[in-house]
Amino acid sequence: MFTNRIFRFLRKKIVLAALFTLSFCYCLIHWLPESEELMSDDNMVQPLNLPSQSFKWHTSWDKTNHSNSKITSCRNSVQGKILIADDKGFVCPRQDVLSNGCCNVDSASTSRYSCESCHDNGCCSIYEYCISCCLQPEKRALLMKILGKASETFNILFASITDHFELCLTKCRTSSQSVQHENSYTDPKAKHCYGESPPAAQLGTS
Repeated sequence: MFTNRIFRFLRKKIVLAALFTLSFCYCLIHWLPESEELMSDDNMVQPLNLPSQSFKWHTSWDKTNHSNSKITSCRNSVQGKILIADDKGFVCPRQDVLSNGCCNVDSASTSRYSCESCHDNGCCSIYEYCISCCLQPEKRALLMKILGKASETFNILFASITDHFELCLTKCRTSSQSVQHENSYTDPKAKHCYGESPPAAQLGTS
């Protein structure tokens, strides 16, 4: 009698242990691949691209259209003490900037899509000329190529940019490509780059 009770007790324990083991194995089989999938997705670097439909590329038009009443205002590079570049591709002395923020196209000092101080590699000595040169409609293919190769960090930065002008403002600011060491430039005379290639190293730079 006592032996039978022990046997029944042990049998129940064995059944419960077997059920627990089966349940545990089922959970492992069912959930583990899903968890690995989620971890894999989280670790993957997802490319961030500029929204092609909302992004506005610069298009060329003549000076007459620039100065007529339809142009109510321009954005410009703001901080230049001597020169200003506006979002239509014009660059001019600060005193030739109109009240609407646009360069005065009737001034002899105003030029459009000027690449003065810029090298073939897309690096310029003067920030405002870098912007003006970068805004050339012909530069679109180059800029799209650069965006396609951008690192994750720069893609996050570029994702907040809405048009060609903002892209040129960002690209022409001193970039990591133009820095050789912590406090020195690869080419101190051409540190504003919109192009794909970094500036050529200058001998004697420390």
